[in-house]
Amino acid sequence: MSTSGSSTSAYESLTVERNGAIAEVILTGPGKGNAMGLAFFRELPEVFSELDLDESVRVVILRGKGGIFTYGLDLKAVAPTLMPLIAPENLAKERTQLLRLIGQWQRAADSIERCTKPVIAAIAGPCIGGGIDVAAACDVRLCSRDARFSVREVKVAIVADLGSLQRLPRIIGHGHTRELAFTGKDIDADRALRINLVNDVFDDEAALLAGARAMAREIAENPPLVVQGIKQVLSYGEERRILDGERYAAVWNSAFIASKDLVEAMTAFMERRPPRFTGA
Repeated sequence: MSTSGSSTSAYESLTVERNGAIAEVILTGPGKGNAMGLAFFRELPEVFSELDLDESVRVVILRGKGGIFTYGLDLKAVAPTLMPLIAPENLAKERTQLLRLIGQWQRAADSIERCTKPVIAAIAGPCIGGGIDVAAACDVRLCSRDARFSVREVKVAIVADLGSLQRLPRIIGHGHTRELAFTGKDIDADRALRINLVNDVFDDEAALLAGARAMAREIAENPPLVVQGIKQVLSYGEERRILDGERYAAVWNSAFIASKDLVEAMTAFMERRPPRFTGA
């Protein structure tokens, strides 16, 4: 296996470290807990498109900075963009703009699955909301003992629309997917392993990263075009179904997400209090 040295590229929300045939994409925020703001949704597709075209890269590891995968959507950062589009009184113009915005955000997670190189998610600490969308788009998921997972969107009056509801059923089955999506509950690493959300659990972040890098090296030693062909064959027929499901979720949210409950969820978040939902 040939290598092309090491390099690091820094973005507003990501850092990319290349070490020979293995690239590591590191979620860095700048929101608390590596939260996903507007820069993330702009930069992630750019990064994965570049890695896809880089013939020296054979495997990608996706991880978070500082023992945290991600807290998910950075509500504080995206609120100025999102809030004007979710007011209950909005009509066609705002709803069309919301549909366009959701589509742009969906392409971030989609870029991981579209990448022809295998992508390993190395998940330490919280993997919340949008973090599940990103992790589900990866080919393999590994985690540390302290990892916790939550399809959290229901807690903020949103139907998850960035791909988790389309990808999770093929990974963990419909029953587990519905439980997590309906409740918004947290599950720990042991439960994640039992339901096949992750392939393996490691004692701590250091062991997790060592395990992810060992798997990446093992994959990278194989013929790269064959590995990429395996990914494409396994994905055949799934991409259209996922894109159709995402489009439906985007249309549903652009039509129905504008609610008093969503405004209450956002307001409660900003005021750091429990929301009071009324079904309106």
